[in-house]
Amino acid sequence: MLVSEVMIKDNLAIVSPISPVRDALTLMRKTKVKSLIVDKLRPSDAYGLLTYKNILFSIISNDGDIDLLRVYDICSKPAIQVSKQLDLKYASQLMVKNNVKRLLVVDGNELEGILTMTDILTLFLESIEENE
Repeated sequence: MLVSEVMIKDNLAIVSPISPVRDALTLMRKTKVKSLIVDKLRPSDAYGLLTYKNILFSIISNDGDIDLLRVYDICSKPAIQVSKQLDLKYASQLMVKNNVKRLLVVDGNELEGILTMTDILTLFLESIEENE
């Protein structure tokens, strides 16, 4: 099975890197997601990811001021990216080896979607239920 068969393609939660972290948190709450894709500033730039973990580490652990920080200050950039033509087992291995829960799916440095560990595990659990 390929990444393209499992990835999320629609309604991606994307935030500008220059947005205040407070706005990003509001978007996360509104869209009910645990991470946001950080958009590129220019065509040759890389995408990033902003997760609850980034926010927790930067603001709470390091006494950061939520009103002074921008998304680019605390996001993970570049985010780990894969092709939509990659076999799902290799994407899973990449997640485990790099201790990440999300991979961006890109084609020609353009965003195609996002693949999460939850997506893969949901598919796996559904296949187990079908075989019972």
